[in-house]
Amino acid sequence: MPPALLAQRLADRTLALVDVPSESRDEAALAERIQQVLRDGGVAVTDSGDTCVLAGTLERGPRPLVLLAGHLDTVPAQGNRPGRREAGAVHGLGASDMKGAVAVMVELALAGAGGDAVDLGYVFFGREELAVAESALTPLLAREPGLLEADLVVMMEPTANAVQAGCLGNINATWTFHGRSGHSARPWLADNAVHRAGAGIAALAAREPVEHAFEGLTFTEVVSITRVAGGIAGNVVPDEARAHVNYRYPPGLAGAEAEARLHGWCSPFGALTIDSNAPSAPVTANDPLVRALAEVGGLAVEPKQAWTPIAEFAAHGLSAVNFGPGDPAMAHRRDERVEEAALVRAYETLAAFAGAAA
Repeated sequence: MPPALLAQRLADRTLALVDVPSESRDEAALAERIQQVLRDGGVAVTDSGDTCVLAGTLERGPRPLVLLAGHLDTVPAQGNRPGRREAGAVHGLGASDMKGAVAVMVELALAGAGGDAVDLGYVFFGREELAVAESALTPLLAREPGLLEADLVVMMEPTANAVQAGCLGNINATWTFHGRSGHSARPWLADNAVHRAGAGIAALAAREPVEHAFEGLTFTEVVSITRVAGGIAGNVVPDEARAHVNYRYPPGLAGAEAEARLHGWCSPFGALTIDSNAPSAPVTANDPLVRALAEVGGLAVEPKQAWTPIAEFAAHGLSAVNFGPGDPAMAHRRDERVEEAALVRAYETLAAFAGAAA
């Protein structure tokens, strides 16, 4: 297909997807739209329920099975829907994260890509933008065991067309500091919980980021305070304060070990409650299929300094990496967009990979 025509198809498809509202927990209309488009194009489709759609090859045959995975949901709108095409890009809610990638998946499926070097299956699912406990993906993997036969999963998160291997674990926690209330004119008769919080926060903030290398890729372990609250009135010494802690831990550190490490830092100052723990994913940069994908597209291989659903796939024993046309810097922004040239490059790379992978 001529590049200009391919760019037109991909941009039109992306724009059509952007204009279907699909904020988290409201993905049903988009799931139905994708099913209809694929069925009308003669693609075998499975409605797996719970806004999950499967297409293409879903069982391993004589060739390696590679799953392309994309989430259907977006963050809430910021006055950026409907979308538009302008200056060589598609603008609008979810364009980068990740309706441009979903458009690439749909167009590859309609073109019948795969079947030469690898077979391609397609996995669309919802509620990725929420806490991992609410994700539709882990239940999908439990009820569709055939997916676990895949040799590789390409999670099409925004990577600006780089291969990003591994991902950080992500703990969110509530840190509560207790004191004794009293009159602010006589603070020595009270025990200021906000002051206790300040001491603990200062100690945590003094912890320097730590780099960890895996398969030649460097991940940075970091911990941050993202919210603080305390006090009931301007003249009352507070007896309780709370801080929200976000801890990003490296591949190779088990979730329970990460929780223990965070408790060790925080518990001497206040009570720490773990609210959620999304595990890290192992680094698979040296997987032969990952190397083939990078080589066929001339792609950079980078660490994923964030959490993505490849961790959910990895928890089920699947090798998985991130690769998609969206620019991470554009995700979740009011002026979100995806470049049409990036859509074309992602499409052409995956089509070539499916026909030329080792």
